[in-house]
Amino acid sequence: MKPRHKRMVLIVGGLAILGIAATLVLNAFQSNLVFFFSPTQVAAGEAPTGKSFRIGGMVKEGSLARQPDGVTMRFVVTDTDREMTVAYRGILPDLFREGKGVVAQGKLAEGGIFAASEVLAKHDENYMPPEAAKAVGDAHQRAAANKAAAEAAGKTLAQ
Repeated sequence: MKPRHKRMVLIVGGLAILGIAATLVLNAFQSNLVFFFSPTQVAAGEAPTGKSFRIGGMVKEGSLARQPDGVTMRFVVTDTDREMTVAYRGILPDLFREGKGVVAQGKLAEGGIFAASEVLAKHDENYMPPEAAKAVGDAHQRAAANKAAAEAAGKTLAQ
């Protein structure tokens, strides 16, 4: 075999190995990719069914309840526009509190309940996960726009 042919075989072999490695890395990345959704987005059907995703917002005051088995907790996550019940089996983080920011990772189960496999809580008094802060801000903006539209419609009807 000529040196030129040997060089071509090495180049083609190297490109094949590089392509296989890139495919394996992208496949691993795709299978571990987890997206964030707010309760409003989940209610609108934007969240994937049968796949793991994250939901975040504020833990609704008075919603935390321990189930009879002693290790399953249920609580409600809200973005002030919509609410979603979360069921989590395990020990909640020490910083988990009602009225504070939380992000839960898991899947949507039967009855519209989010079955969490992991719960992440805030780490100081001013912290809220960026995704949850954006979702709450968006919900506040929608509520303000809806209120303004309702007031405008009410004034139009009153005249």
